[in-house]
Amino acid sequence: MHMTIRVAVAGASGYAGGETLRLLAGHPEVEIGAVTAHSNAGSLLGEHQPHLRSLADRVLLPTTVEHLVGHDVVVLALPHGASGEIASQLPDDVLVLDLGADHRLESSADWVSFYGSEHAGTWPYGLPELLLTSDAGAGATETKQRERLAGVRRVAVPGCNVTAVTLGIQPGVAAGLVEGRDLVAVLANGYSGAGKSLKPHLLASEAIGSAQPYAVGGSHRHIPEIAQNLRAAGAPGVSISFTPTLVPMSRGILATVTARLSDDAARLDPAALDARVRQAWEDAYVGEPFVRVLPAGQWPTTAMTLGANTALVQVAVDHAAGRVVTVTAIDNLVKGTAGAAVQSMNIALGLPQTAGLTTEGVAP
Repeated sequence: MHMTIRVAVAGASGYAGGETLRLLAGHPEVEIGAVTAHSNAGSLLGEHQPHLRSLADRVLLPTTVEHLVGHDVVVLALPHGASGEIASQLPDDVLVLDLGADHRLESSADWVSFYGSEHAGTWPYGLPELLLTSDAGAGATETKQRERLAGVRRVAVPGCNVTAVTLGIQPGVAAGLVEGRDLVAVLANGYSGAGKSLKPHLLASEAIGSAQPYAVGGSHRHIPEIAQNLRAAGAPGVSISFTPTLVPMSRGILATVTARLSDDAARLDPAALDARVRQAWEDAYVGEPFVRVLPAGQWPTTAMTLGANTALVQVAVDHAAGRVVTVTAIDNLVKGTAGAAVQSMNIALGLPQTAGLTTEGVAP
C-alpha cells in the first residue's frame, strides 16, 4: 500500500542535512516538507546545497518547533547539544531522527565527561546491524538492534566513526574470538565529517596534500559510544586506543581496527583460526543488504562506497602479532549519517529498509 510520509529536515544547510535531503528526494514514499536552518534562515536552499536541484528554490525557515510540527518525521541535523530541547517539544507520535549525539549514550556520566553539558536522555539506537548478545564466550548472538527499532518514534543515529569501527570488529567480539580490551583503531577521515565551519585547519590550502590527526589520546567523543556498542555485542569490558586522521578527500572513512585474539582463539591452529574468523564475520552479516564482507584478498577502499549506504568489511589474522585486523570503508555522510537515518526511518515505519537507499557507489 502506498503511503506518503511528510518529512521536515532541520539543519538543512549543513552537510548532514543536505545529504539527508538528497536521499529523501529519491525516496518513493516521502514528501519533503519544511527545511530549516539557523544562521542561514531566510536564504534559498540552493545557495547552500546547489546540487539539490529539485529543492533549490525552497526557502530555509528558522529552526523552531512551530515549523517542525505537523510532519510525520522530523530529522534533526543539528550541532551536538542542540537537539534535546527541540525534540522535547515535539509530539510523541512524530518520528524524530537525531543525527547529533544528544541521545546516543546510555551513560549520563559519559555524556558529561565527553560533552560537558546536561544529558538529554537515551533513545533507541539507529544502527540496525548492531549485534546484541548476552554470552560472548559462546558466541550466542540473540538478535540485532533492528528488532528494537520497529515502531519506535525516537531514534538516535550513530556517529560515523562509531559505525565504521563497530561494524568492523563486532563479529569477533560476539563470537568470542577477540578481546574487547586492547583494541586499536586508526581511521582515515574525509573532511566533510568536520562540518562546514570555517576553521583555518579546514581550508583547502591547509588540507590538500596533508594528513592531520585530531582528538588524539582518548579525547574523541565517539569513544564511549564505541565501547557501549561492543559491550552490547558481548564484550565484558572495552578499552580502545582511537586515532582519527583527516586526509585529503571530501567523503569517506577507512577504519583499521586490530584486536587481540581471545585465549580460546589463540589455541587454534592457524588454518582453523583463519577459517573460524572468516566464518564469524560472514555469519554476522549474512542477508544484510548494506554490510558486506568482501571476498578474501579484496580490501575495502572509500571509493567503493561513495554515495552508497554500504559498509564494506575485510578481515585477516595477523598470526605473528596474535591479533585480528579488520578494515571497513563507509561513506561518512551516507551509511555514517543520513543513510543510517533513512534506513532507521524505514524500519520504524514498517517500510522495506532499503527504500530510498542504494548499494551502488559512484566511480571514478
